[in-house]
Amino acid sequence: MLLYNVTCNVDEAVADAWLFFMRSVHVPEVVATGCFVRSQICQLLDEEDNGGRTYAIQYYCPDKATLDRYQRDFAPGLRADMERRFPQQFVAFRTVLEVIE
Repeated sequence: MLLYNVTCNVDEAVADAWLFFMRSVHVPEVVATGCFVRSQICQLLDEEDNGGRTYAIQYYCPDKATLDRYQRDFAPGLRADMERRFPQQFVAFRTVLEVIE
């Protein structure tokens, strides 16, 4: 099992709208691709005052081939939609972890 983690720092001015969009639209669309078995949204509690809020959106994927398919076939369009809706109002970086236990 792989954990695909997307960490986002979101401008405070749009953080509530961004979180609502993630919960109601974006995360369900990602899961609807069929590439992930579950997801969760976490908020970083201990952070420096950086003018925004930081979230980790985590998706559980059965294997590397499925993650590769997601990144090739679905991620570009979903990322473009996020950029259109929240232009220059968030930054994101992605990591892939292997779930050991």
